[in-house]
Amino acid sequence: MVVIAIALILIGLFFLVVAAVGMVRLPDVFTRSHAVSLTDSLGAFCVLVGLSLYQGFGINMLKILVVLALLFLLNPVIAHATIRAAYRAGVKPQAEEDQ
Repeated sequence: MVVIAIALILIGLFFLVVAAVGMVRLPDVFTRSHAVSLTDSLGAFCVLVGLSLYQGFGINMLKILVVLALLFLLNPVIAHATIRAAYRAGVKPQAEEDQ
């Protein structure tokens, strides 16, 4: 069980690093938000499931799973609110700025 937990944590950390690289490399707020919201959800899911398996059955596992449920409810809302605020503020996507 510990080996599976550590593997899930490492997979999750990989996706979180990919999200961080995406924040640095991508050109505008729209592509950054898209990349980060997808990889952040998957990375956090893997890390939190790995942590809950590592903790074993108990109150700590329940707390971690509650955080996981809240993350899945709030992450898409936060990404949508960020993109909508940028769009309403007049931020143009990178492809439109080049033309």
